[in-house]
Amino acid sequence: MSDAHLHSVPSAFFPSFDVLSPRQQTAPFVFSSPHSGRLYPPEFLAISRLDPKTLRRSEDCFVDKLFEPVAEMGAPLISARFPRAYLDLNREPYEIDPELVEDVPAHANTQSVRVAGGLGTVARIVADGEDIYPNRLSIESVLSRIEQLYFPFHAELSRLIAQTSDTFGYAVLIDCHSMPSAAMAPGGALRPDIVIGDRFGASSDPRLTLLVRDEFQRRGFKVQLNRPYAGGYITEHHGRPAHGTHAIQLEINRGLYINEMTFQPNKGYVALAAALREIAQHLFAEVPGLLDFRAAAE
Repeated sequence: MSDAHLHSVPSAFFPSFDVLSPRQQTAPFVFSSPHSGRLYPPEFLAISRLDPKTLRRSEDCFVDKLFEPVAEMGAPLISARFPRAYLDLNREPYEIDPELVEDVPAHANTQSVRVAGGLGTVARIVADGEDIYPNRLSIESVLSRIEQLYFPFHAELSRLIAQTSDTFGYAVLIDCHSMPSAAMAPGGALRPDIVIGDRFGASSDPRLTLLVRDEFQRRGFKVQLNRPYAGGYITEHHGRPAHGTHAIQLEINRGLYINEMTFQPNKGYVALAAALREIAQHLFAEVPGLLDFRAAAE
């Protein structure tokens, strides 16, 4: 396998996303799962120093599967095909790590906290701190990932949000993620069941944020707002409540539904999936009365 081929974007990653669309969109929601991609093709493994199991520590395992039912309930779901360890969609397009990438262009953001932590648009490390690559990457290979995978995903996400807003007069984006449990978190810090992020009120109408919180708490989940996750680039970029676009990031404790060592569903998976479906049904029913600005204007 030639060096150029090794560093090109694997064909398995095309298209860069999957969209589950309802027969008819009946809910003013869009769901995204940018970190649940679980394809680890030979081309990626050949340039990484890690095996697939270790690379999966950065993956939001099965989050796309947990939220699949929303499509049959009336809302689209977009999910990435490629893994977060290859390219992180919840970053600015050019958060590029100079410790990893050669010849970083001047327009890149090399100073963000996320880059400093090794978790830029192309991550230097997996979630537990192990280096992904034995050598630095060329800027050409990194830009290929961004141009061929990142931009198409974000273009489709923007299209889905715009289409929803055109149809309903507003749109609610739920950006779906998972987080390590207390046992797997750095330092063993305690983690809630659910973290709801709205950029401390900047990306969503607070009534919507509190409604989502209440729906989870009503079912016995331990919930925190904005700590330790307030929402990443997707939430920040798309959340414009003054313009009728609301964005909330959901972080689900992985211990609720998988064995974090084997990445297999545990006995809590079915119960969590049922709860998420029920919560979505309630949100679809309640949010129009809360946020239907078009109806209020009329």
